[in-house]
Amino acid sequence: MTRGSISAAAMLAVLLAGPAFAQTQGQASQPEAAAPKALARNFEGVWTNATVTRLERPATFSQLVVSKAQAEAVAKATTTRRAAANGNSDLSRGAFKDEDATAGYNSFWIDSGDGLMRVRGEARSSFITSPADGKMPFRDRAKSLALTIRDGAEYQSGKGAYVGPEDLPLRERCLIAQSDAGGPVMLNAIYNNNYSFVVTPGYFVIDLEMNHDVRVAPIFASAEKARASHQPAAIRPWLGDTVAWWEGDTLVAETKNVNPIQEGRTLTPVSSQGTVTERFTRIAKNELLYQFKVEDPVHYTQAWSGEYSFKPAKGQIYEYACHEGNYAMAGILRGARLQEAAAKGGN
Repeated sequence: MTRGSISAAAMLAVLLAGPAFAQTQGQASQPEAAAPKALARNFEGVWTNATVTRLERPATFSQLVVSKAQAEAVAKATTTRRAAANGNSDLSRGAFKDEDATAGYNSFWIDSGDGLMRVRGEARSSFITSPADGKMPFRDRAKSLALTIRDGAEYQSGKGAYVGPEDLPLRERCLIAQSDAGGPVMLNAIYNNNYSFVVTPGYFVIDLEMNHDVRVAPIFASAEKARASHQPAAIRPWLGDTVAWWEGDTLVAETKNVNPIQEGRTLTPVSSQGTVTERFTRIAKNELLYQFKVEDPVHYTQAWSGEYSFKPAKGQIYEYACHEGNYAMAGILRGARLQEAAAKGGN
């Protein structure tokens, strides 16, 4: 592992920038064989959505499907970056001095997969497929993401009011995954991109590696019965109220009533008027297609949707210990109190 650290933004800039990515439509690689009938409704196990592809399309791409040459270039850049970052440190250079306040985790923790996301063999530049530009159709992006943007600025600068625990972002309070991995919509992050799915006759369970979040959705005989079984609108749990049903070999999950605190501090805000529909389909032995649609007139000018594929992960889901031995929140609040005392002339 090298002595330096790298931020997620810097990593993506390296992988997705450059003249080699002037977008042109290319021939996609061949998709894997369809899932055997015996596997169609069986997608239990551990899966991963690790990839450098993200929800929205970056400016370096103009189309959804990426050419074979471009995808190979991104994969090569990913491998090269990983090898360089994980190389031996040059101990002759002396002590490392970190003055980059925007840097995040050392490369050891980064889980970027093997390059761009592939769906049915096609390399993708974004998860979003509609609108065609790969962007979320916000009514007012700055307003919808105001708290999320503020949290990010405070996280990087260390400057914030920090009046009490509730003022800290969800990631500092270890309440739900800071990467929005639990959904709705389920996103990937720079690390901890593993999911364990369990499907029983009566329930669909999603267990996340990131922050050990769990979503439990009862499975009903039909969409009508499922929708009629949502909890009262006054009940708005973390990750929302999810119900599910089968449509052929596709498991459909509908989520409403996302917790209002989560609504204000997420990359995909969903209001009390919003609905997120997710579809899980085993389309190949080594591919679980995940599709989503977001409908919310409060935050968006139109419904928007997308898809990506989970691939089998090696190993299992391990414990995610956030509060245990974590003094970050207490230290942040104590620091704010000391600043207040200093401003008043105290010790």
